[in-house]
Amino acid sequence: MEDTYNNRRNTTVNGESRIQYIPQEDVRYPARLRVLPGMPKGIYVLGRLPDDNRPSVAIVGARSSSAYGDGTARLFAGELAKAGVQIISGMAWGIDGKAHEGALERGGDTYAVLGSGVDVCYPAGHRRLYEKIPKNGGVLSEQPPGMPPKPGHFPARNRIISGLADLVLVVEARERSGSLITADLALEQGKDVFAVPGRLDDELSRGCLNLLKQGAGLADRPETILECLGICPELKAEEVNEKKILLAKDENIVYSLIRLQPVRLEELTENTGFSVQKMMTVLVGLQLKGCIREVQKNYYVRTNSRIIDGEVFSDCGVTCEGKDH
Repeated sequence: MEDTYNNRRNTTVNGESRIQYIPQEDVRYPARLRVLPGMPKGIYVLGRLPDDNRPSVAIVGARSSSAYGDGTARLFAGELAKAGVQIISGMAWGIDGKAHEGALERGGDTYAVLGSGVDVCYPAGHRRLYEKIPKNGGVLSEQPPGMPPKPGHFPARNRIISGLADLVLVVEARERSGSLITADLALEQGKDVFAVPGRLDDELSRGCLNLLKQGAGLADRPETILECLGICPELKAEEVNEKKILLAKDENIVYSLIRLQPVRLEELTENTGFSVQKMMTVLVGLQLKGCIREVQKNYYVRTNSRIIDGEVFSDCGVTCEGKDH
């Protein structure tokens, strides 16, 4: 494997194993899996299983993701988790890990399906994430405890990731990507597949662009996913001719530095002291709210907006009020 792994930690309390084995005939076995062919005879779980009565979305993508992809994954996962959606992924580097983090940051539930035993943390660098997930969801696998990660386990675990989800969202993917296997499995299982568009010249966008050409749903904002799940996004104050969108404190800081002339990413990070990762998360949020747009790679401008008494009025009738959440 490309990375090291840790095993047999965080799995016992007072000498008793915290790992449960849920056979297919058990009433606790996930209903979403029970109705699909080729599912495992049983599931090992550290923590708890997803709730059959709540919506769930799988968020998958590239391991070698970009800052844009990381920010997008965190944003979508956070907004969906805030609305009560369970987030499913594979705890891999890149998009998977950021999706789990985004859900946890918003107090949501998230579930990691591993290609190893549930007592094996892979990759080892995700130890802190691995420790957190069972407290707010669960770590799942069809592999027995102690089983190390093996290449053949990962395509197989993808069928569980898609099977546990009502919808699969692909954030970034190369033209040949394991995430596309998950998307294909989801389609075979009758699930909806959505993809986040990216730049035409970015290799990390090729997989998503191909999915869109093949008819995948366009994931332009978290509300699109919520609407597909039948969840009505919470409406803002009187929605007559305009809606009000609140800017978080960090978004307000960054927005104040962006004008109608393009501003470079490096300039924004220098003026705010934010890391590139944090800055990309903030910029993605502002783009999805319609307050700014990227005119070329890493150059940003405001939309046709103006500030009046601390509120941002955009050309689409959206009001962004500068308050912290």
